[in-house]
Amino acid sequence: MAGLVLTRCMSRTLLSASGAKCVRIRGTTRNYWTALRRNNTATGGAAVLLGLPSLSCLLYEARHRMQQSAVVHALEKEEVLEQADYLYSCAETEKLYQLLLQHKNSDDAEFLWRLARASRDLSLLPDMEAERKKLLVFEAFEYAKKALEKDEQSFAAHKWYAICISDVGDYEGVKVKIGNSYIIRQHLERAIELNPKDATSLHILGYWCFAFAELPWYQRKVAAVIFASPPTSTYEEALEFFLKAEEVDPNFYSKNMLMLGKTYLAMKDKEKALLWLTKAKEYPAHTHEDKEVHKDAVDLLKKLG
Repeated sequence: MAGLVLTRCMSRTLLSASGAKCVRIRGTTRNYWTALRRNNTATGGAAVLLGLPSLSCLLYEARHRMQQSAVVHALEKEEVLEQADYLYSCAETEKLYQLLLQHKNSDDAEFLWRLARASRDLSLLPDMEAERKKLLVFEAFEYAKKALEKDEQSFAAHKWYAICISDVGDYEGVKVKIGNSYIIRQHLERAIELNPKDATSLHILGYWCFAFAELPWYQRKVAAVIFASPPTSTYEEALEFFLKAEEVDPNFYSKNMLMLGKTYLAMKDKEKALLWLTKAKEYPAHTHEDKEVHKDAVDLLKKLG
């Protein structure tokens, strides 16, 4: 809220400053017009030149209004994005979705990737009916795709495109899902290249590696039939990405802690598995996903004794 107040104060200050500038330039224009009139009366050119200063002033005022509109638009964008990020931090998924839905026709990737994220998060809410869930998944993908089209230099657009195309694959069969896996990895790697400090991109790529590392033999066989070289990975590679995510943003995500525990379990390192599973269990449960992580961690700890 303090940020919004500050933004509005900045808006008033900028507009006041612009107004003061306009007054000064108008004064200059009037002086210029008077000089032209005096200098050209004797030559008989007054009738032509009388219109020039007025036109000049009108052009200035039109340009000034456009610049002022751009400033106001920029401030409004920052306010909306600030509000959106606040709602996201509070897990107010429905409110966030409704806020960003007003900007679904925007050409700004900052709105679009956030709307993709909000649509996806809404689809994951408990008790979401199957038909609406599917609609939201495909809707999220369309927003992510548009965000990427608008700004290929946006790491977030690449990240959410990767996430959303993975979700779409759940509805399009094994062949499409495995085929999309190559695309998913490419976009995650690009997201990390654009922003090496984004912990969630690192986490998701770690999850990608873990999924293919633990792929059962019969699914590998199916994948080999469909693709000459199906995607492969190792637990060691997955571990590298999960640890890197913790390095750039410690304790940022309960699921990353859980996956570290699972990866160490798969690698037969019980001591480190216990460490990370305990951290996942003790992580404050702010979201529905945090609660699921807590339950999974508790179950795994019980099995470990």
